[in-house]
Amino acid sequence: MEKLDLSQLDNEEKALEIQYVIAKYIRYWPWYVLFILIFVTGVFLFHRYTVDEFEVTGSLVIKNSNTPESRIMDRSNIFNSGINLENDILRLRSKNMAREALGKLHFDVEYYAKTNIKDIELYDRSPVRIAVDWDHLQVTDVPVELEILSESNFKLNQPEGGLMDFNSVQAAGDESIYDKTYTFGEEIETSRSKFVVHLVNPSRSGELIVFRLINPTVLEERLAGSVQVVLENNYSSVLRLSTTTKVPEKGRDYINALMQSYIEYDLNEKNKIQENTIGFIEEQLGFLEDSLKEKERELQRFKVDNKMLDVSAEFSNILGKMNTLDERSAELDFQLQYFEEIRSYMERKSKDYSDVIAPSVIGVPDPLLNGLIQTLVTLSQDRRKLLATVNENHPEVIKIDVQMTKVQDALFENVVNLIENTRKQKQGIVNEIRMYDAQFATLPESESQYTSIFREFKLRESLYTYLLEKRAEAGIARAANVSDNAILDLAKKGTLVFPKKTQNYGLAVALGLLLPFGFIVLRDMFDESIKDQRDLKKHFMIPQLGVIGYSTKDTNKVVLDHPKSAVAESFRSLRSAITYLASGKNTKKILVTSSVSGEGKTFTSLNLASAMALGSKKTVVVGADLRRPKLASYFEHSEKVGLSTYLIGKASAESIVMPTQQENLFFVPSGVIPPNPAELLQTPKLPEFLDYLEQRFDIVIFDTPPMGLVSETIDLMRLFDINLYVVRQNYTNKDHLVMINDLFNNKQVKNVYGVFNGIINSGYHYEGYNYGYGNTYLYSQNNKYMYNYYGEDLDAKKKKIKKTQSFDPVKVLKRAFRLRK
Repeated sequence: MEKLDLSQLDNEEKALEIQYVIAKYIRYWPWYVLFILIFVTGVFLFHRYTVDEFEVTGSLVIKNSNTPESRIMDRSNIFNSGINLENDILRLRSKNMAREALGKLHFDVEYYAKTNIKDIELYDRSPVRIAVDWDHLQVTDVPVELEILSESNFKLNQPEGGLMDFNSVQAAGDESIYDKTYTFGEEIETSRSKFVVHLVNPSRSGELIVFRLINPTVLEERLAGSVQVVLENNYSSVLRLSTTTKVPEKGRDYINALMQSYIEYDLNEKNKIQENTIGFIEEQLGFLEDSLKEKERELQRFKVDNKMLDVSAEFSNILGKMNTLDERSAELDFQLQYFEEIRSYMERKSKDYSDVIAPSVIGVPDPLLNGLIQTLVTLSQDRRKLLATVNENHPEVIKIDVQMTKVQDALFENVVNLIENTRKQKQGIVNEIRMYDAQFATLPESESQYTSIFREFKLRESLYTYLLEKRAEAGIARAANVSDNAILDLAKKGTLVFPKKTQNYGLAVALGLLLPFGFIVLRDMFDESIKDQRDLKKHFMIPQLGVIGYSTKDTNKVVLDHPKSAVAESFRSLRSAITYLASGKNTKKILVTSSVSGEGKTFTSLNLASAMALGSKKTVVVGADLRRPKLASYFEHSEKVGLSTYLIGKASAESIVMPTQQENLFFVPSGVIPPNPAELLQTPKLPEFLDYLEQRFDIVIFDTPPMGLVSETIDLMRLFDINLYVVRQNYTNKDHLVMINDLFNNKQVKNVYGVFNGIINSGYHYEGYNYGYGNTYLYSQNNKYMYNYYGEDLDAKKKKIKKTQSFDPVKVLKRAFRLRK
């Protein structure tokens, strides 16, 4: 025998489960479409009335400007690059840099096109240009409407609120300039305003422009905070500058101006040493130039007065040596003055060494001194740059102070030694000069005086020439200076960052799907009613015998009044199943009950009896619900005589059995509502009445009270051949089925079968196995073969189905609430 592949069955069951879930929720597609349309429309309107924002980026290379000496003094920095990009980041975001960048731009006036939808800033596309005198009092952040009347005239007006302008409250402007005609180039001056309007594009006559003056201080703070500076990656010294702006051209110009200002700032810091050197040399040259001219005139006068052209050849060699010694002595004096100035800096313990002149410029060839001073100047510049953005307690400032202290100590010791050595050299030269002076004393008086004057002249002349050379060298060094930093990429165009249109539309579609889906899922989670056959299978352990569709007819006697309807066919299917179950009995006794009132047990009893009668079975339906009788009202009969009057002995069995207009169909009304219905149904007269009916009818159907509300129904079920338990879709609560499940499992009741009533066309179905006896047919309003078979007008039915299935959210909600009730 071939084995059954259980894994294949499991896979098929999972596939059916997935199909079921998809079909269950896809039937609400009109809600999904509606919400998607709502959200997509909302996103479209949001994009329509929102000003786009762009991100503009540029990149800057920061080179290492630290000297090896500074890394040696800071032992923690010997083995790394020593680049401190945090300082550069803070400096780029400082207000000082923003002020320098704004000095190259025209951001103090904003120009907008006149529109009722959203603000569109024109920036460099504006046909006018306004020059503002910020030394005068100005009204800022107040829009002013400018109307170009002609190529020579314009008018200023107070702008009116646009269609989308919900903020009507704003600062008052300068009312004295409104509603007046001006000439382009004319200075407009009041007590609160002073500016000049220039026409840039004469072809824009008749156009309306709205402009707003922005305070430069506010602009500096705004732009300084808007720039983001980040390291491009961990292995480079490239900084990426970015800003978010509504006008990409404006952001591009600001980023480029900011990078250019930073490079100029760095270059100015490097040139400061050369500028100080040149200034010092210029000051010394000014003194020497006057004294040199004076000595030159004195020497000329002495030659004229004494009629001398040259000294004796005998002393020319000695004079040359003395001139050389004098020049060397002057150089030593110059160096000694420089060393004394450096020592005074050291003694003051100053942190600013921007005015210190490099030793190489003065002519001091000491490499150690030159390296220490260069390191100290560099650290001083870094400290001054850092203090532009942080205070003196910042860890980076403290770190630089520690390095400067170490360099200062080494420099001070080196300078003291140099001063002592220079003084010793100077004293040796002075002694040599005194020796040569003694030799000159033997010369005649006129020649001795001439030699003295000539020596002083040559000394000043050589020193003047020396300073001229040093000034030229400092000028060349300044001209050759370049910034350590460079622009890697200029900002060019912006990237749209808000609103993210593609993402927003995707989010709108997702919300349009998820919001109704989530609501439906939550509703199903908190809704404890039976939804469909699959739901019934999980919570109802009793075999299902039949399925009854939801009746849209205006009568409860559907089988009699509309025998060709699909609902009538479902009762015929139920009749077939019951005939199969009780095929061995001549008379079939059927009890119909449910959990609570309103689930359709009376409707089921009446129409099942009608189907039996149409099948040539003599049938009687008994209204055994003595608390809330309804059966008699369906036949338009009074309740004066019925089952209750028979049970209390006031009527005979023959008198309470009523005929109907349908052949083979009889009914027994409930009668007057008694005070003790439970006790009446427990009297011996009820079995006697059943025997009476069994002898005279083929089918006996009892419409009993709801089982979940009363207790007598359980006892009655033992007297009947078939007990039908009616469950209604979207009405019966799952908890209400616990009692009948327990009774069935404990075998306290027998011959119990379920009837699923009131099924509404849900737009999906579940293909699986039917549990029960006999064949059952699912009710479907879309079953065209059923309509054709029973002769109903298919086209009319299709139109009716289309009308009932047309999506109307209000009707759907009303119907849902009606079913819940």
